[in-house]
Amino acid sequence: MNIPDNLKYTEDHEWISVEGDIATVGITDFAQSELGELVYVEVDTLGETVEKGDVFGTVEAVKTTSELFMPVSGEIIEFNKEIDEDEGDNPNIINEDPYGQGWIVKIKIAEPSEIEELLDHSAYEAVIS
Repeated sequence: MNIPDNLKYTEDHEWISVEGDIATVGITDFAQSELGELVYVEVDTLGETVEKGDVFGTVEAVKTTSELFMPVSGEIIEFNKEIDEDEGDNPNIINEDPYGQGWIVKIKIAEPSEIEELLDHSAYEAVIS
């Protein structure tokens, strides 16, 4: 299972990469493998400020739908055009490259201290083991 050590994780299987006050959020390799082939991603919170732990969207696989939870509080400033139904309409890119081209949203972080509460590589590995 691919768990990059330069990211932070949630117990709900989201990952976050931070650059300054902007963060990129997606779902982990473990999550996409458990869900199977993704067919639809919905993020209807673009432009909104979402609190840590709140639902910001959903991912739909062939057999199930799963909610996406915000790792830290912040304003959702971008939804990946590659997976947006109205743009690229290629949610399967998450299955192919969950930590790269398969990112879901970018956010402007509201509470930087919340990043320290997230799991590191080792702690997330323990969650999925």
